Amino acid sequence: MKILVVDDHVLIREALRGVLKELKDDATIIEAPNSRRAMQCVEENPDLELILLDLNLPDSSGFDVLAELRERYPAISVVMLSASNDRDDIARALDVGALGFIPKSAQREIMLGAFKLIFAGGIYVPPEILGRRQPAPAIQPRPGRPPSAAELGITERQMNVLVLMMQGKSNKAIGRALDVAEPTVKNHVTAILKALNATNRTEAVIAAGALGLGQRKDADQAAVAPRARQRPVRGELS
Repeated sequence: MKILVVDDHVLIREALRGVLKELKDDATIIEAPNSRRAMQCVEENPDLELILLDLNLPDSSGFDVLAELRERYPAISVVMLSASNDRDDIARALDVGALGFIPKSAQREIMLGAFKLIFAGGIYVPPEILGRRQPAPAIQPRPGRPPSAAELGITERQMNVLVLMMQGKSNKAIGRALDVAEPTVKNHVTAILKALNATNRTEAVIAAGALGLGQRKDADQAAVAPRARQRPVRGELS
């Protein structure tokens, strides 16, 4: 696994390197102090699997960098790091396509758990920040496996859309991946929100992750099959 850590503070980068090595001792870890160097690293390392991105960089907003990464490099998983505990920042990061949001103030054990969850295909959101409200569908999955599309009350195509939503893809990118028009994707998203009792994409992604849908490898493959696109590899945070 090759991981890029983007943060302007040397001590933060060193601390993250230590946590990551504890979980993935064979990982190759690259560091960048700003967005300019970060984009150079991405271009120089096409096999990057995970980027840990600071929200506040000296030369750019982390949100702007995240949006560019999701547009130009959709196969790379991105997790936002921040000293901020602002709820709006977390929601915005997930909406733009981050696969998690980890406060820098989190204790080492919590950070390790967050990385493990993300490596397993989940999405980490600080519970004390977003609260414990999680929209839940009427169906409760059996222990040990995620619910099927039928159990959720959606079609297989809508399940494919949900999987791509969890990968942080925009409606436009989902349309390209599935070879369908963007208005059709919007209709599918509306149906998914209703099935998950969610009011927006962020809530839907959180609810789907809680149900274990991030580990649906078969759905991942089905979702990208129409264009034979490469499925993003999810990394795990430590």
